[in-house]
Amino acid sequence: MSELLGQDVTLAPDCIGDEVAKIIEDAKEGDVIMLENTRFYKEETKNEPEFVEKLAKPFDLFVNDAFGTAHRAHASTEGVTKFLSPSVSGFLLAKELEYLDGAVNGGESPMAAIVGGSKVSSKITVLDALLDKCDKIVIGGGMVFTFLKAQDLNVGTSLVEDDFVETAKEVLAKAKKLGKTILLPSDIVIANEFSPDAETKIVSSSEIPDGWMGLDNGPDSTAEQKEFLSDCKTVIMNGPMGVFEFEKFNKGTFGIVDILADITKGGAITIIGGGDSVAACEQSGRAGEMSHISTGGGASLELLEGKVLPGVAALADN
Repeated sequence: MSELLGQDVTLAPDCIGDEVAKIIEDAKEGDVIMLENTRFYKEETKNEPEFVEKLAKPFDLFVNDAFGTAHRAHASTEGVTKFLSPSVSGFLLAKELEYLDGAVNGGESPMAAIVGGSKVSSKITVLDALLDKCDKIVIGGGMVFTFLKAQDLNVGTSLVEDDFVETAKEVLAKAKKLGKTILLPSDIVIANEFSPDAETKIVSSSEIPDGWMGLDNGPDSTAEQKEFLSDCKTVIMNGPMGVFEFEKFNKGTFGIVDILADITKGGAITIIGGGDSVAACEQSGRAGEMSHISTGGGASLELLEGKVLPGVAALADN
């Protein structure tokens, strides 16, 4: 931080207490002080009032610029707002809300969501919420195989959440009822084991043989996604298309990142919703070409689900 600001930054030995109060009291106009990590205290995550009061005591106002923790009602995100006024957002938090909340509640149509990752269970609420808002949904990653099983297709040894097969059926039925299109991969890169050195081949998604597991989208799926997303004005990506950490299985994820980078050049708003999606964009080398890359995984998911973030709700309205 000293390097970025071009000045000395004092690191306090704690985040509460007399020593911190003395450092702040002795500071001159323009001095910058960094407090020690609040999470050394269990009271931080429990948002205990006594700790909150000690944390807030030396200060006059509060600026929250940590979108990545805004979905938690902790002492340093929500508690201190009860003692400090004004409590406002920083520029990064404001930008996150402008893009993520703005896209969900007022994004330009056609709007699409790309939902990937390994499990339906962790994405079902966001998938359900986005189905109400978006015109098109692309599903990728390990969760694909629960959807394929819901269509009575063989998935070999691919990851499947049997408890969510009925849920997947309900999502497909809801999309049909709403007149929304869900695009599942038409071809799959399969492997004989979960390994970076596995034997691989490409098969139709309806013809996965026993003993083989799906670990990425095939090239036909990427081509279909390109066509599917070509007219979209707003696209939100949350989750990869395959096991992109292994080079043999990164083409589907990097392919969709390329699609998003290209449509951004054409004027579309593209939003990468934190977590693995950000890592995939960075690895592909095209992160800088997206409209917005979120800094919060859990926070972006909750915002996309339409939830109120406690760290945002606690801030002043104006």
